[in-house]
Amino acid sequence: MNAPASSATQLAINTIRTLSMDGVQAANSGHPGTPMALAPVAYQVWTEAMNYDPAQPLWPNRDRFVLSCGHASMLLYSLIHLSGIRKLDKSGKPTSEPSLSIDDLKKFRQLHSPCAGHPEYGYAAGIETTTGPLGQGVANSVGMAIASKHLGARYNKPGYSLFDYKVYALCGDGDLMEGVATEAASMAGHLKLSNLCWIYDDNGITIEGHTDLAFSENMAEKFRGLGWNTISVADANDLGSLKSALDTFRKTSDKPTLIVVKSVIGYGSPNKANTHGAHGAPLGDDEIKLTKKAYGWPEDEKFLVPDAAKQAFADTMGKRGGDMQSKWSALMAQYASAFPKEAAEIQCIVAGELPAGWDAGLKPFAADPKGLATRVSSGKVLNMLAPHMPALIGGSADLAPSTMTLLDGQGDFSAENFAGRNMRFGIREHGMAAALNGMSLSGLRAYGATFFVFTDYMRPSMRLSSIMHQPVLYVLTHDSIGLGEDGPTHQPVEHLAACRAIPGLYVFRPGDANEVLHCYRAAMQLKKNPSAMVLSRQNVPTFDRNVMGDAAGAEKGGYVLADCEGTPQVILMGSGSEIPICVKAHQELTAAGVKSRVVSMPCMELFDEQPASYQESVLPSSVVARVACEAGIRQGWDRYLGVKGRFVGMSSFGASAPFNQLYEHFGITSANIVSQAKSLLGK
Repeated sequence: MNAPASSATQLAINTIRTLSMDGVQAANSGHPGTPMALAPVAYQVWTEAMNYDPAQPLWPNRDRFVLSCGHASMLLYSLIHLSGIRKLDKSGKPTSEPSLSIDDLKKFRQLHSPCAGHPEYGYAAGIETTTGPLGQGVANSVGMAIASKHLGARYNKPGYSLFDYKVYALCGDGDLMEGVATEAASMAGHLKLSNLCWIYDDNGITIEGHTDLAFSENMAEKFRGLGWNTISVADANDLGSLKSALDTFRKTSDKPTLIVVKSVIGYGSPNKANTHGAHGAPLGDDEIKLTKKAYGWPEDEKFLVPDAAKQAFADTMGKRGGDMQSKWSALMAQYASAFPKEAAEIQCIVAGELPAGWDAGLKPFAADPKGLATRVSSGKVLNMLAPHMPALIGGSADLAPSTMTLLDGQGDFSAENFAGRNMRFGIREHGMAAALNGMSLSGLRAYGATFFVFTDYMRPSMRLSSIMHQPVLYVLTHDSIGLGEDGPTHQPVEHLAACRAIPGLYVFRPGDANEVLHCYRAAMQLKKNPSAMVLSRQNVPTFDRNVMGDAAGAEKGGYVLADCEGTPQVILMGSGSEIPICVKAHQELTAAGVKSRVVSMPCMELFDEQPASYQESVLPSSVVARVACEAGIRQGWDRYLGVKGRFVGMSSFGASAPFNQLYEHFGITSANIVSQAKSLLGK
């Protein structure tokens, strides 16, 4: 039986609906149907379930709400406005202004409006993550739930429960059809993330029509198989059943919860034939008037917000959240006195700052002609960082022995040990990357590892790391044909160019152990950008820095590694495991009387940020004879090569053979570099 809503409650719900209709209509673009249908569900979560203080939107122990069905963004914008969430200044402090004003809602989907077509993290307080690509939001929510469990296990003390926040994610058929959602759900079930609740809008409609066209899964059964608690609510308007379901979630201590809610797209409209149009298009003025009439709403009023609707949020979420935040802040002050070291760590995590002495453990590697694979030196550097960076947590998609990403003595993160810092993500590359975003949004310095070729499976989440300005670290090994016998399916060729094409992603490909160290040092200092650490399977020599350029130059993205007297005749450039090949070619050219310079380019993005004077000192414009060498495709190098430059690398897929044979077969050799250089010089 439907529990009757109070007049104030129904007024608030209908305000959400009418704001959503009006916003989409004003933009003449968007999706009004889902916000209309899910208004009661969202209202119930926000006013009765969530612990959230609108006056302190960044309260560290706030519950998180993720609108995974991001096309329903007007639902979230309406909630933010009605609940009175405060706007933040540039330093993250709350102001007296609303996060989203009614004028902001009127500019839905317009240039420079915080109310973008899909929720964008950073545009307005109350938006916890960027959603739009379906499945990403729910997968992010798994990372947020992991962070809550981890922070609680690390920092809660008897009498001091600082971190126990819950994560609510609203999702639809489109989210749960996407593979990334199932990867993340499987992970959450295995980890028994009891603080995670997905609310599934089972409305039976997608863009093409009824879900029967392509989809016949029983989600409740599927999620039970994944280790979830599942609850069904037959009608999205039944607030009593929704309350009961949410209460059951909060009482469940051993598994995540899926609430399956039946709704009708565009609920409340007297024109039931228009339900599909309401999903993906404005209703039109006539339909809106009919719908408002059915609600008992003034038909000609647009963006009407009755005071009682705001009061309904203030009396519930606002009062409860304000009280809880105030008590938490007082508890945190006591905690800081009792546990100053832990409190300082928490402060850094919350602020997204590096702790004092974070790089104190970084020690240079001794010169060694045999050297190390950069994946090996990477593992050593991670372990140099871990004791001094408490927020550093991560792992691999089932490849820890190969990617060298285990943190010594830090334990595995598991349902039995949420304090562990080694994540076991399983063979779920995309779910891993999406969860990393959620962990990063919660203040952790999250990293995830796999073979470089499998960035094909992670790219959407890597792109979102950059869109959201999250300093997620991707540790990507087996970076070229150098992995050898596994063959072309596992040999990344176009992947360096593909990763470099993502705006804001810093792609590091260090050439020896000390470059690895300095690349990590640079990556850790990035606050607003993700990093890809691209690493070799095969050994590379550790250069003698008394003879070669200072490896600290890697922190500028590119630097002179080996040089001649005076102005060079030719510049040899490269990255990663091809740097030793460039050095050998340099030695051969020098012996032949050709003045050459070797430029190591571990991070193009950092080099491009350097002053023009520095760039000119490394790559003088007067030297047009240039050769670049990299075991990938040429794309990306032309801005350094110029019109006359030559490229030694790949123009096809790889092959299966020992790596040294492959380099010879594909002409990635010092002899070829020397030949190209001499040809450029007419010799």
